[in-house]
Order: sequence, then structure tokens, then C-alpha cells
Amino acid sequence: MKEFASKIHAFGKALMMPISVIAAAGIFLGVAAAMQNPAITGEAFASLHTPQLIIGFIRKVAGALFANLPLFFAVASAIGLAKAEKPTAAFAAVIGFIAMHVGVSATLGAQGLTAATTTPDALQAKGMAQTAAMMTSAEYIQMLGIFTYNMSVLGGVISGLLTVMIHNRFYTTQLPTAISFFGGRRLVPIITVLVLPLVGVLLAMIWPTIGAGIAWVGELIGKSGQYGAFLYGTSERLLIPTGLHHILNETVRFTPIGGVATVNNETIVGALNIFNTALTHPGSIPDETVQNATKFLAQGKIPVMMFGLPAAALAMYHTARPEHKQRVKALVLAGALTSFTTGITEPLEFCFIFVSPVLYLFHAVLSGLSFMLMSALHLMIGNIQGGAIDLVVFGILGGSKTQWWWAIVLGLIYVPVYYYGFKFVITKMRVETPGRESDEADTAPPKVTADQRTQVIISGLGGEANIEDVDCCFTRLRVRVKEMREVVDQTLMSTGANGVNRVSDHDVQVIYGPQVEKIAHEVKTALGVG
Repeated sequence: MKEFASKIHAFGKALMMPISVIAAAGIFLGVAAAMQNPAITGEAFASLHTPQLIIGFIRKVAGALFANLPLFFAVASAIGLAKAEKPTAAFAAVIGFIAMHVGVSATLGAQGLTAATTTPDALQAKGMAQTAAMMTSAEYIQMLGIFTYNMSVLGGVISGLLTVMIHNRFYTTQLPTAISFFGGRRLVPIITVLVLPLVGVLLAMIWPTIGAGIAWVGELIGKSGQYGAFLYGTSERLLIPTGLHHILNETVRFTPIGGVATVNNETIVGALNIFNTALTHPGSIPDETVQNATKFLAQGKIPVMMFGLPAAALAMYHTARPEHKQRVKALVLAGALTSFTTGITEPLEFCFIFVSPVLYLFHAVLSGLSFMLMSALHLMIGNIQGGAIDLVVFGILGGSKTQWWWAIVLGLIYVPVYYYGFKFVITKMRVETPGRESDEADTAPPKVTADQRTQVIISGLGGEANIEDVDCCFTRLRVRVKEMREVVDQTLMSTGANGVNRVSDHDVQVIYGPQVEKIAHEVKTALGVG
């Protein structure tokens, strides 16, 4: 069970690779959409040929990225879960993705289903009603020129996971001397191109049942309205310590559970896909449909990330012991600014979620309530982070239809709620937030300098011999160790970490915040695996 949990965490980490790119592309797309909106830039700028040509080019690039998300997820899944030879795994994942969809396409063709026979007009000519014909036609898509089922990123994840299983099993396999050239890493794409088309054939047979099941869950959440948004927002925060919130997020962002829309007879599934399609194809999706999608996106986070957590940071500073206030000030100020601007919250959250279940639950419920209220007030702010960048780009620059001001109103209400709520719990329940640690904790090693940090991290992880793998996501150094008992929390905390989370018998996460990419690179370089 612990080994399965470890693989789930590795999978969640792998998903961060395409998401980080899409988050940045979404910001460019949002700015481009605002600059092409005459209501924001004026009719004169909107009529300028050269600037609008450049902006249109940016939108096409971003649109191409979103259109090929399934392939990105296939490659990311393989890279993230490959034991070694990650470039080979990535190459095989591309082959596997194409081969699987060729298998699906061949099976559909054997059933008489092609791009020509599944158009709305062709289906209506066979006696199908107009609405049913459009819905049926939208179940299929051209992916990289291959006619296949519209499986969105789930198809990419399936092909990526199967490919990396083949990779991990065969990348060291040696063949007889006569054919040894095809052994080892060269064997992986060969087996992939043999196996994945057969998987595509099988998948084509069962996909209608899988798709119907996912659609049923999506309809159930959709019918729950604002209560579904509350459950999502609360659950997402509760999963933060485990790192599994990434999987919950990708489920609503890229599957029918997050919503379904139809554009040019093509089905768009997932909350983030719907929102980004609305940006790339203005007017193609009704505002109500976009609002139903964005209830799972940035709008629910903005009041918490921009206002609530910075207020909680102030409460932690004010309740710290006088002799520790200077140290705590530097810690919470950095976390508050990061949360406010980018929506990255772990540096602050890990200051309290492990020391106070009450504060943890309080924060999770208020997060869920924020999602519910933003949905009830019909906001339409997308993207994924929830900081000031998202508010400005996708709210304010999106115009009055986004109803962005309600996020600020709720945020201003959340400031005293978070501040006095945190202050009351911390003081009354004697919560050991930063600067209030017990006497034993006060004897922890002093903070190390930047020059010493890398070696101290390695030492805190049990030494070079105890470290099997090092990687990172947005805020966490993710390390696989041989012996967990060799990991020393106090040593790691002395390097500027906000928390240490043991997720399995061999996997540990050290929370550093946005600077973790640089730290991970330095550790890898010191270990000789940079």
C-alpha cells in the first residue's frame, strides 16, 4: 500500500510539467484576449492591423498548446514515472500516444465510423435528430491527423502510463548477440509500437462505457451547483499535505467532471479547457457555460490567496514571541507576498496545517465557502493560480462580465475573519506556529547560509548514499530515500524549509516555496545527477 501511495505521488508530480506551461500560456492568452477587446483597448487600437496580427499570432500559439494537451500529458507521465533513461521514455510516449490512437481509429473504421460518416449532416441524413447528431459527432476528434475518440487528457495519461510500464520493464533488457542492437533502450519504442495499437483497439471497445461513466459523475457534480464547488474547494485544501490535490485538480480541469461544451462540432471537456477555448474562440461558448466551468478555477482561490492567507500570516507574526518576531516576520512576509501575487500557498500553509488541525479545517472550510460564493455570484475568472496576476489578467482585463469586484469584496471580508480566527485559535489553544515553538524546538540548529544549504540538505536527507532520486514541483523538493529513519527534520528546517512531509516509507517532501527549482538543481548538481 505504501508503495502504491509513492507511485501516486510520483504521478501527481509528473502532472505539474504540462500544467506549469499551460498556466503561463493561459496568462499570455488572457492578455491577448483583453488587447483584442475593443471595450478595453478602444476601437482605434482594435483596428490597428499590425498589433492585432501579432496578438492573433500569440492566441494561435497558445491555442495550439491547449489543443495538444493530451500529448503533453502522455510525455509528462512517462518522464515523471520513468526509473531512468527519461529521454527514451519521453520518445516512446510520443510513439505510444500515436500508436494507441491509430488502434482506436482502425477499430472505429471497422465499425464504419470515420470523420466523414460522423459529421452532424451525415448523422442527420441517417435519421438522427439534430441535437443528438451534434452530440454524437462531438464524441470524436482529429488528434494529430488521426480520427479517434475525444478522450482529452485522459487518453494521454493512459498511453503515457502504459508506455512507462513498458519502459521500466524493458529498458535494461539485453537481447541475443545477433540482434543485440535492438536491446536496452531501443527495445522500449519497439515494444511500445507493438503493444499500444492493441491497447487502442481494446480501448475503442470500452471507451463508450468509460465516457458515459465520467459524464454521469460530471452531471452529478453539475447538478449540485454551488455545493459541488464547496466540496471541491474544501477537498482541494484538505489534500494539500498529501500532494494529491494535483490529481483532484486535473480531474476537474481536463475531464467532463469539470464541464462539457461544444465548439464547431467538437466537444470541449474540462473546466480549464472550456475557459481557454472561450478565450481563443470569443463568443463560441455561452457565458453561462463558462461560469459553470470557472467555479472550479482561480476565482474561488482569489479571496483566500490574496487576502485570507496574508491576514493569517499577520496573525502568526503578531502571536510570535517577541524574541522571535524578526525571524517570523521574514518567513511570513515572503509567504504572504508569494500567496498574494502568484497564489502559491504552501510556504504559509505548512506553517500551521501540521501543528493545528483546527486551523487546517478552518482554512479548508473557508476555501470551500469561497468557491461556493464566487460561483453563486456568477464570477467568470479562469486559470489555475488565484493570485493577483490571475485577478488582473482574467478578471479586471476580462471586463465587467467577469464580475471580478466580488472577489475583492469577499477578500476584504476574509481579512478580519482569517486574522481574528487565526489569532484566537493560536492564543487560546497554544498552537506552536512559527515563533511559538516549545523550548525543545528552540534548540534547533540555526539557519544555515546559502553556501552551506546544499550540503546541509543532503545531510538532512541521510547523506548522499541514502538518496535515490531528487525532483521538485512548484514548491516542494521531492526526494526518494532508502531509509526514512535517516532523514532529520530539524536539519532540513534549518535550511529554510517551511515543512517536511513523509508521504511513504521512502518518499519525503521538503517544502521550500517558489525557490525550490533552484534548490533542486543545486542538490542534483552536488549529487552528480544535475
